[in-house]
Amino acid sequence: MGELILVRPNDLYEEQVMSYREEMLENGDSFDGCAGLENVQSFSEWIDFERRLKAQYKDGYVPSEVFLAVRQKDHVVVGIIDFRHPLSDFLFHFGGNIGYSVRPSERRKGYATEMLGLILPVCQEFGEEQVLLTCDKDNEASRRTIISNNGILENEVEDTVGLGQCGIIQRYWISL
Repeated sequence: MGELILVRPNDLYEEQVMSYREEMLENGDSFDGCAGLENVQSFSEWIDFERRLKAQYKDGYVPSEVFLAVRQKDHVVVGIIDFRHPLSDFLFHFGGNIGYSVRPSERRKGYATEMLGLILPVCQEFGEEQVLLTCDKDNEASRRTIISNNGILENEVEDTVGLGQCGIIQRYWISL
């Protein structure tokens, strides 16, 4: 632990963010926590989060704080994480406050656990006392990440919106 810092997206990371996008697409991965990175063709289009996402989600739009997880020793973007606040009805039932992903070439190194731990104080700064995280019931890596950060399973719900793979979403709360 202590290998990563969270950085607001900026032009210094343009090439790495777009490389991240390509690696995720090539691997067929879900872009959890990436603020719609899969839906854009350029960094400048992606970084305009509020305008783009507000137009996409309309009344369901929720502001989010997006961060790049950057490895300190070499300044490589290893993940992307976002904190969505407040919870919309959809996020309360299915998506949660926090979404995150780690690029395929950097997985199994504990980065997701560290990223989640780093964003929790940000959530507290926004006045949250607890945050909701969700994951597919079959996503062992996400479950371990959430539990490692003191996530408590509240319940499981049917994935009626098709977010996951197995049809069941687990809902966890982390007290801050």
